[in-house]
Amino acid sequence: MAGGSDAAETLSCARCSNPASLQCPKCVELKLPREGAAFCTQDCFKASWSSHKPVHLKAKLSSLGTDGAGGQNSDLASEDWLYCLRKGQSRTPKLPPFNWTGSLRPYPISVKRNVPAHIDKPDWANDGVPKVEPNSDWQHRVEIKTPDQIERMRETCRIAREVLDAAARMIRPGVTTDEIDRVVHEATVAAGAYPSPLNYHFFPKSCCTSVNEVICHGIPDARKLEDGDIINVDVTVYYKGVHGDLNETYFVGNVDEASRKLVQCTYECLDKAISIVKPGVRFRDVGEVINRHASMSGLSVVKSYCGHGIGELFHCAPNIPHYGSILIRSSFANLLHFIFMFNCPKCFMENRGKSTMRVLVLGVLLPFT
Repeated sequence: MAGGSDAAETLSCARCSNPASLQCPKCVELKLPREGAAFCTQDCFKASWSSHKPVHLKAKLSSLGTDGAGGQNSDLASEDWLYCLRKGQSRTPKLPPFNWTGSLRPYPISVKRNVPAHIDKPDWANDGVPKVEPNSDWQHRVEIKTPDQIERMRETCRIAREVLDAAARMIRPGVTTDEIDRVVHEATVAAGAYPSPLNYHFFPKSCCTSVNEVICHGIPDARKLEDGDIINVDVTVYYKGVHGDLNETYFVGNVDEASRKLVQCTYECLDKAISIVKPGVRFRDVGEVINRHASMSGLSVVKSYCGHGIGELFHCAPNIPHYGSILIRSSFANLLHFIFMFNCPKCFMENRGKSTMRVLVLGVLLPFT
């Protein structure tokens, strides 16, 4: 603890409000306001450290987010990052022994963004806990959409498309994924919609940004995009009681030929899957079409994730696997009936021996050579 000046001695302790004569040295270094950096004793400072430390993180995040485009990511960004090793346990600043699949590391995350009170919100908006979705019958049965639901989903998906396009215009080297999230949030709210991922099971941001080796559901943070990166932006908006969910993967600057091949194959698989969707087609047939084309292109499918139904629920039946298998549960083998909605992202990987895998697009993996 640093000794305070005469002016600082008139301040109150940030923890107990007693007269303070000491200051947090880190706050002094970062030139933060003295009001929140003053403490009466070393013990008071230690007792409040866990709640006081995020002040330094926010200050660093602010400085990182305002740097000019084109700057390189620095070691500063990872300072004071707290890692979660196991659900329910406290976080730790010590870098855990993760089996990192590439050079990507987590960076600081900004504070939760606000949504105006007049906007209609899903039931997890306030406390982070979905109430209707987990126990809904539509987790086990496929809902046939009514004409009214379909029209509302058209409106909602139209908004989501505009929001995703706004995010795409931000993508270039030097821009942080947190800045992309800000644009997504502001565009969604401006349209009178709610960003569905925000606070869904406590997810801290308004969209998912998955860079390089992140398969999906990446959290926007202070890392700057770099030339050669690939980024998937996953947007979902809630409007008029329904969700609209879509995502695309984008090149950041100049990418290598392998990345372009993976992106091309992914979109070809999507087109081929959509082309067979009609009444009478089995859900597993969609996965077989995807898997077949991926295999013929020298790729394989990441089986950990699948497409899902969407509508008045963020996630619901049917689950759409990206592969065909005789072991698929009977619920996957139902026929496509009438009209329902599902979101079907694809996850592929390219196999090259035992090299480390690098995710590139929509869950696509490519090993480092």
